[in-house]
Amino acid sequence: MDSILLVAIGAGIAVLLILILKFRIQAFISLLIASIVVGIIAGMEPYAIIETIQQGMGSTLGFVAVVVGLGAMFGAILEHSGGAEAVAGFLLKRFKEKGTSWALMITGFLIAIPVFFDVAFIILVPMIYSIQRKSGKSLLLYGIPLLAGLAITHAFIPPTPGPVAVADILGADLGWVIVFGFIVGIPTAVVSGPLFAKYIAKRIHINAPELIEAAQRENPNRPSVGMIFAIIGLPILLIVCNTVFNSPLGESWVSNSVKNWMKMIGHPFAALILANLIAWYLLGIRRGTTRKVLQTLTEKSLGPAGIIILLTGAGGVFKQMLIETGAGDQMAVYFSEMGLSTLIFAFIVAALVRMLQGSATVAMITAAGVTAPLLLGTTGEFEKALLVIAIAAGASILSHVNDSGFWLVSKYLGLTEKQTFRSWTMMTTILALVGITTVGLLSLFL
Repeated sequence: MDSILLVAIGAGIAVLLILILKFRIQAFISLLIASIVVGIIAGMEPYAIIETIQQGMGSTLGFVAVVVGLGAMFGAILEHSGGAEAVAGFLLKRFKEKGTSWALMITGFLIAIPVFFDVAFIILVPMIYSIQRKSGKSLLLYGIPLLAGLAITHAFIPPTPGPVAVADILGADLGWVIVFGFIVGIPTAVVSGPLFAKYIAKRIHINAPELIEAAQRENPNRPSVGMIFAIIGLPILLIVCNTVFNSPLGESWVSNSVKNWMKMIGHPFAALILANLIAWYLLGIRRGTTRKVLQTLTEKSLGPAGIIILLTGAGGVFKQMLIETGAGDQMAVYFSEMGLSTLIFAFIVAALVRMLQGSATVAMITAAGVTAPLLLGTTGEFEKALLVIAIAAGASILSHVNDSGFWLVSKYLGLTEKQTFRSWTMMTTILALVGITTVGLLSLFL
């Protein structure tokens, strides 16, 4: 591998981490500066570096900005309607007391599809307080399965922002990412959720904190569970149908006319617009929420979405810089000669960035930017989708003190730092390892 390009890549990643960790500069600016450093050291023409930034940002944001923005608005309406609590209550009744941890895992798994991880956790945490007070068992028996379900969906399954961003940078089909996200996510949720919760709850007993304002919140006018499942499932079903109909699987039994319409209706843009309109009416207007309130809700939801969109664009810039400098091609040859799988490489990069700077989103986008230039023209859709999940798994590992999620869990579950390491940090590590193992097994058969 060309030593100059190797130095450029190493310097770029080092600058990125130093700016974030040492100087606390926002990750968006840090990624742009790191990209410029790569271009300068690799010997690019000065203005070509600026053109590459524009090209990388523009080619990435065209897709991600629309999907993440629509997804954020959809989640805000669902959250305001009380849909998350309705789904949780329904599943808890169906699973009875012995299956409570499994019901909570499924609740987290489903609710995190439209709602951001931290928001969903804060909405649902009063429910696990109530369950613990009734059962007298450790709060971790209920908290860990809920967190596992939330974390896995948040990382693995579009239209959550992380996998959407990675899929776009890698050029992966969202439909296949959804399919493999579910396939990998289910066993991962089982192992890191109810099974690990049963183990750790016997070793750390935590009681629910005293009643707080959030825990007293009650919404008697919740929407029906069937409606919530239908609204959440609609965009996922349309996206997956589009993928299947327009793949070799649909060649023999789907007409060209149906395929063409499905390309439009099942595109993430159209699917999420439709889901937003239905949620706007059924969960908003029809239930008495004013148009002004709905407008305010959706506008506020775009704040967090904007940060993710810009971060993703900067990740696209980093990827484009590696392509333009030729560093990507050099890395592909180097790792091919070493015999190192692209899946494992992507997982390791995501894991290292995650452990060093804390943010799973930054880790996913950085790993995607580094990995994208390694893909060949012959890389299939299944391989790209699995690569997205491998990166998501790596970016989930070993949450610790530099991750806001660590402190969120510690605060709401009433854990000491040591207990949070033994429970939450261990759960995220199990999640990552089971996830990459499952991805590896699937790659052997596809």
